[in-house]
Amino acid sequence: MEWYVEAGVDILLEDTPVDRFSEQPPAPRIKTPSMQVNSPQEHLAKRAENKPRPVPTKAQAVMPDGAAIEMSKNLALKANTLEELKQAMASFEGCNLKRTAKSLVFADGNPQAKLMLIGEAPGRDEDLHGLPFVGRAGQLLDKMLAAIDLNRENTYITNVIPWRPPGNRTPTPQETEICRPFIERHIELVNPDYVLMVGGSSAKTLMKTTDGIMKLRGKWTELRIKSLTVKALPTLHPAYLLRQPTHKRLAWQDLLSLKQHLNSA
Repeated sequence: MEWYVEAGVDILLEDTPVDRFSEQPPAPRIKTPSMQVNSPQEHLAKRAENKPRPVPTKAQAVMPDGAAIEMSKNLALKANTLEELKQAMASFEGCNLKRTAKSLVFADGNPQAKLMLIGEAPGRDEDLHGLPFVGRAGQLLDKMLAAIDLNRENTYITNVIPWRPPGNRTPTPQETEICRPFIERHIELVNPDYVLMVGGSSAKTLMKTTDGIMKLRGKWTELRIKSLTVKALPTLHPAYLLRQPTHKRLAWQDLLSLKQHLNSA
């Protein structure tokens, strides 16, 4: 079970375990002359005639398309406060990630802070606690911030995607575009002086580029969201640094550059 959890498989088919070995085998089916064996095509056709097609409901999965993107745009645009934005995201039914996630991971920290950190998506621990960056990568992020005299009381932390993808998989481009209006409105409402884009997925989404994080990191840029312009810096994700600790020196260079800008401000 620990191996499954490490792989991200933490969703069960049923709430209680079932002992399949204790179940009785089904009784053998006795064929009668009246039984007729149909081809798969005939079986499907007959099934379609006799059974009406179910009407999709809010609890069912939806096709991620342009309509879902327009829906998220409209909801995000109507939100005038962070609380209204959170409620809009909680009521949004256009993203399938919401159906498998346990929590809406909105944000953590001080919304009045000058610095806003934006990651990609919640992981297992974040989904359980409803807060961003609380797992192993989050613990490393806290240490990185502490190295330049920052913490969760003087920063504001969120993600591009507010719901955990099943098994911690990478969000699809459609899922990212559906959630884009929410994160852009989130940035507008917080109105930070600086944005730290944590990881390649966050940087590529916000900067609308296909360049990799090794090419983007350490270079200051400007995020333009409607009338708002924010100075932003891409850096390496703590989860990546846990796998590649030799690259911590690159992240340290980015943090020093961030500290210099914050002090000058």
